[in-house]
Amino acid sequence: MSPQVISVKDFVDILNETLGFAYPQVTIEGEVSSFKVNQGKWVFFDLKDQEATLGCFMPVYQLKVPLEDGMKVRVTGTPRLTKWGKFSFTVKLVELAGEGELRRAFELLKQRLGDEGLFDPERKRPLPEFPQTIGLIASRQSAAYADFMKILNGRWSGVRVVLADVQVQGAPAPDQIVAALDYFNQIASPPDILVLVRGGGSLEDLQAFNTEAVARAVASSRTPIIVGVGHEVDESLADFAADRRAATPTDAARIVVPDRDEVAQRVTHATRMIEQAISRELGDADRRLQRFLSITERFLALPAERLNRLEAQVRRDMQLLSERTELRVGNLQRVLASFDPAANLRRGYAIVTNAGKVLKTVQGTKSGDTLVIQLADGKLSSRVNDG
Repeated sequence: MSPQVISVKDFVDILNETLGFAYPQVTIEGEVSSFKVNQGKWVFFDLKDQEATLGCFMPVYQLKVPLEDGMKVRVTGTPRLTKWGKFSFTVKLVELAGEGELRRAFELLKQRLGDEGLFDPERKRPLPEFPQTIGLIASRQSAAYADFMKILNGRWSGVRVVLADVQVQGAPAPDQIVAALDYFNQIASPPDILVLVRGGGSLEDLQAFNTEAVARAVASSRTPIIVGVGHEVDESLADFAADRRAATPTDAARIVVPDRDEVAQRVTHATRMIEQAISRELGDADRRLQRFLSITERFLALPAERLNRLEAQVRRDMQLLSERTELRVGNLQRVLASFDPAANLRRGYAIVTNAGKVLKTVQGTKSGDTLVIQLADGKLSSRVNDG
């Protein structure tokens, strides 16, 4: 019986089907060599160890980390035989292996993005002093989120926080963070400020914040953004790209809103200064008036024509003085009104007290308590059914 004869293409297809069945996905660790990008679309490199070399191929858009020869990496993909009879490994994912390689990739990407001007101080924008809405990007289950909200509510109440609950570690994290940034920047009524936070960890744990995609998304945000990642000594590319770096998530909360006690002191001081300024203006006006009256009295004996001219001049000067004083006092009153806490009540906020104490959380109530709700035009009473 003669053996079955098949074409070269059929043989290659059979081998690829066999490889696909036996090894649908493999993760291999080795050192990168002969790295190159072809036509800006395809990435080719060899993966080697001391005893063997494996040719690798992948589309450039799938490469999420900077590579260069000598780096130790883990690649995940599928082995294949090309139509030219060359064995190749089609890569779907490249991960850096080890803290040293992560640091090396971090410095490479930092240098490249820095050369583009992505971290230039001139790009940084001022933050709003009294934000009404904050877009928060964090993991709802994380300690970073809890710490941020605790400090925020302790410093300033009445701020609306819109949370984008994302993963902050692992392969899906960069795409989720980028999607959250895109969402906040594209909605019809964007927040006044964005805050991106995560707790501490190793360089590998923080890798999502050192990816090119996240760094570029932070830098391109139309809304001013604060990034607080890790501990005070930790640095990320997202930190460098942000308008303001916070040392920790709690530091981000201290930066994003003022302290109510400090603001109260500022309002008191501003009120005192305005009152003193008004008093000085009125005193100066009175002295000028007395001087004009004294001059008028000295010239009462002058001929009627000169007296009429003098009287007209005095009236013009008095009118000008009155207008300037009224304008100055009006400006000072508007400045004072901008610090008026009652303005928040007129915008729809409320102050809730229980037994004379301002409530910050529901933890300060119990069933049967009577709450007093201060609105812009009066007060309401309410009884707590479930404390």
